[in-house]
Amino acid sequence: MNKKIITSPSIMCADLLNLETSVKELENIGIDALHIDVIDASFSPSMPLGIDTIKRLRAKTTLDFDVHIMSTNNDWFIEQVLAIGVQQISFHYETSLHADRLVNLIKRNGVRAGLALNPATSLSCLDYLLPQLDQVLLMLINPGFAGDAGEKQVFYSEKKISDLADLIRRRKLATEIQVDGRVSLESIPQLIHAGATNLVLGSTSLYIPGRSLQENKKALDSSIENGKLKMSVSI
Repeated sequence: MNKKIITSPSIMCADLLNLETSVKELENIGIDALHIDVIDASFSPSMPLGIDTIKRLRAKTTLDFDVHIMSTNNDWFIEQVLAIGVQQISFHYETSLHADRLVNLIKRNGVRAGLALNPATSLSCLDYLLPQLDQVLLMLINPGFAGDAGEKQVFYSEKKISDLADLIRRRKLATEIQVDGRVSLESIPQLIHAGATNLVLGSTSLYIPGRSLQENKKALDSSIENGKLKMSVSI
């Protein structure tokens, strides 16, 4: 498999008290983008970063900002992050009355558009939107509950990824498949084999406690290569 696997560390797993330093460390180890969760505390019980913090962070790094909006008011948050200058925005289908309008709004501003799906949301919601999307973000745990140790990756994760990858191939599209939720060193090879092309990284991969960022990055690279190998063998 020659397709590049995009690495997108979740910023809420970084040291939020030393955010600028944490981002510089991520730049130094060669990651691709910062995955930034924007949560309104209504969609899910969490609110890691405010809009002003994201705005200040934009001035401190040239890394791509990959924003995942978890809100019941997508319009307002999309307008706010577009004004900051981000490279990709994904919003949730489950809270979007006019999803195609929001996709068009994002793309008119020269930003990549993604649609995020909760674990149990059917891929059938993509029937008409898929050709317009640069990315589909598949949540593998319920969004906003990453801090709950009892929240496990859903058992149908690989099948859902594989089904989406098949759909993208059949329709001859180039849509990326981003996966988020317990994306661990152990699960990454299987997720890539199923068709994932963009990995949101957290406490089970790039931020494993007790090891340096460099050590975790080396283990991550090995896990990704194993996934590519599994994919090439199956082709």
